[in-house]
Amino acid sequence: METEFKKSYFLTLNKFVKQEYIGYSCYPKEPDIFAAFDLCHFMDTKVVVIGQDPYHGPGQANGLCFSVNEDVVHPPSLVNIFKELEMDMGIPYPKSGNLERWADQGVLLLNATMTVRAHEAGSHQKKGWEIFTDTIIHRLSEEKKGLIFLLWGGYAKKKAKLINADEHYILTSGHPSPLSANRGYWFGNKHFSKTNGILKENGKQPIIW
Repeated sequence: METEFKKSYFLTLNKFVKQEYIGYSCYPKEPDIFAAFDLCHFMDTKVVVIGQDPYHGPGQANGLCFSVNEDVVHPPSLVNIFKELEMDMGIPYPKSGNLERWADQGVLLLNATMTVRAHEAGSHQKKGWEIFTDTIIHRLSEEKKGLIFLLWGGYAKKKAKLINADEHYILTSGHPSPLSANRGYWFGNKHFSKTNGILKENGKQPIIW
């Protein structure tokens, strides 16, 4: 990852992000931008979840896709994630929407675009973040074996081209957003139990979701 930081595209991206954080309210907080990697190290990664960009409401984003800070109202997509988890594995709906507990167990919760301007979804897209995160996904595919990639929704599914399907497991479904979930494309995918089944088959510790 450090080699990417020195490349010209990332230097340009870094300058853009710094200017945005100076001039506007942006999320997540600067120390949390790389939280996905801080909490789930490359070598410890077992599962990869790919989101699009951070939540853009005040106090929501914490650097992990789909996750929110403690005591923050759960956004609709996260509500549906927890509902599916409850139906799939019988795990009671959790009080906290902070998914650090997943990251600590080897779940990389990666947003393709890692920052956003407040109240402006997609405002930091196509500035270089996607080059960086695509490189990370490709490196994970090349350098590790038997990872489980959870690709939820059309945007995430496009990342499948970066993944060697002969060496890794790719589980796809609709996005957990209400628009997709209410049309029947999310609920019933059983990705949580399927993930744990694969981990057990490969002699790895299952995730305590």
